[in-house]
Amino acid sequence: MKNYRPKNRLTSKAYIDGILEGDRVILSRAITIIESNLESDKALAKEIIQAILPVSGNSIRIGITGVPGVGKSTFIEAFGKYLITKGHKVAILSIDPSSQRSKGSILGDKTRMEELSNLENAYIRPSSSGETLGGVANKTAETMLLCEASGYDVILIETVGVGQSETAVHGMTDFFLLLMLSGAGDELQGIKKGIMEMADMVVINKADGDNIRNSELARLQYQNALHIFPQSESGWTPVVTKASSIKNTGIDTVWDEVLKYKKLVLENGYFEKNRNKQNIRWMYNNINDALKQLFYGSANIKQKLLDLENSVVSSEISPVKAAQTIMESFKKHLTNTTSK
Repeated sequence: MKNYRPKNRLTSKAYIDGILEGDRVILSRAITIIESNLESDKALAKEIIQAILPVSGNSIRIGITGVPGVGKSTFIEAFGKYLITKGHKVAILSIDPSSQRSKGSILGDKTRMEELSNLENAYIRPSSSGETLGGVANKTAETMLLCEASGYDVILIETVGVGQSETAVHGMTDFFLLLMLSGAGDELQGIKKGIMEMADMVVINKADGDNIRNSELARLQYQNALHIFPQSESGWTPVVTKASSIKNTGIDTVWDEVLKYKKLVLENGYFEKNRNKQNIRWMYNNINDALKQLFYGSANIKQKLLDLENSVVSSEISPVKAAQTIMESFKKHLTNTTSK
């Protein structure tokens, strides 16, 4: 099956030309190639990415995360529509480590973002379901490059899952936006310190109706909390603002702050430095993925792992010794393979 190539695949040139021409259908089909685990598709994906690389990177990449019920979908739709009125092309991607179990929630989000998804200059794409968060993140990074080459100059990357997905998104974006809700004063207990430290901006969402006063109190509380954290490497001082996606207020302020941030980091050199660090991290992530595939994809290793599992369960061998045994066997297998 490794050499199987689906009949509906186009040539690499057809994909590349379609992407560069802004053809959304071809873009979607190219992303499917990127997400595929077929060996023939992996080779094709490398050709596509290498070809479009010189024309990618010309966007502002914004990570968006938030607590459950914060209204991410509604905010992203309002934000995306606003950006399009300003002449931008917007791509919305997601990182959802839970998608392999639940098939993800951005598909539902896409339905909820009906107005945005119908606009010509908007593109919404759910994440691929990978075995690891790192794998999903790598596919999302590659998808982002394809979108940039297709003319999308604002990339919104949403975290759908919880936990380490925020770190993954922060590691591939230029600006990290945290959506929060107002409450009775205990909001800070419900958010990890690490996520707060990553935020370039905190937006108190749903600041409308009876919630306006509480939203202002929450804004002041978060602004005070952010002063506790050390100065970020970017030189930017995180800001806290309010927005209502329903009333469409405060959305312009969010974009204004993003532009201020971009101007600062372009001038002080952090923008390029951060992108370079992300590319190096991406390289190592791909190396790690390739090593895992090499290891777990070996038929010889698969059988030995099954045997070792039984030995570990029956207490004939310790987990540590089992791991050492399989690694020695793998190294010997690699030595024999390369010496042939």
